[in-house]
Amino acid sequence: MRKCFFSLKTPLHNLFQHPPPSFTVDPIGYYLEEDLGKGDATTLSLGIGERPAKASIVTNEPCILAGGEETVEVFSRLDARAIQLVEDGDRAEAGAVVMEIDGKAGAILAGERLALNILSRMSGIATATRILTEKVQAIDPRVKIAATRKTTPGFRVYEKKAVELGGGEQHRQRLDDLVLIKDNHLAMVGSVGEAVRRAKEASELKVEVEVENMEQALEAVEAEADIILLDNMTPGEAKECFGAIKDHSPDTLVEVSGGITPENAHLYASCADRISMSRITSYSPPIDLTLHFL
Repeated sequence: MRKCFFSLKTPLHNLFQHPPPSFTVDPIGYYLEEDLGKGDATTLSLGIGERPAKASIVTNEPCILAGGEETVEVFSRLDARAIQLVEDGDRAEAGAVVMEIDGKAGAILAGERLALNILSRMSGIATATRILTEKVQAIDPRVKIAATRKTTPGFRVYEKKAVELGGGEQHRQRLDDLVLIKDNHLAMVGSVGEAVRRAKEASELKVEVEVENMEQALEAVEAEADIILLDNMTPGEAKECFGAIKDHSPDTLVEVSGGITPENAHLYASCADRISMSRITSYSPPIDLTLHFL
């Protein structure tokens, strides 16, 4: 279960000035409650819920499996036993049995859709991340793919985990992980240098700043930003800024983002240490998996 640090009753100013009160979120429990409602009307009406049963989950296309751990937990909450035959992060070929489940028929049927939703969504993200990572690392093995915070509310932790299982990085999980100064922050402060200096004085977290041109990039270097994000640049512009930043500060991490897709990401492989993009969490197609009773 994940600890969160504010509630809807927390005064707005406390969300960014003081550590707000905490509460515990149980995502799997919430998802089950959302799906089950008052109970599985179909299984109950047919009177088959108590019958012992076995089932398997099969992938209908090649994938990098992700979400197996969460799927095991779904069935466990319903008093059914699930065993992974393919580990999270491993490749599965089309037709492979990735999991076997045994328990009462009602438990398996109650968990079926939630389990498949989690598996298909997470495996889709992990598969897309692996394909993209292999593509850019064929050009430069040190480059990392990272996910942004453009994720599904309530499912972020699993989408980010799927990115890691596919060989990528999480970047920020939440707003309290990193100081990330973006264009709207800069509009309020006035300059890249001033914003970075304020952040470094006020926080012990790493400071990342978004820049749009060479002048801002060098200003960020001068202010000793830990990470410089090259935003919405062409590959040529990004490469020029990357070279200038590394000439002045070889240890500064350079990230590129904005307008990057699976189709053009390889053009940025020589322009940055990290490529961040929302498409791996927002647009990756789910993997087709099915559950069959044996």
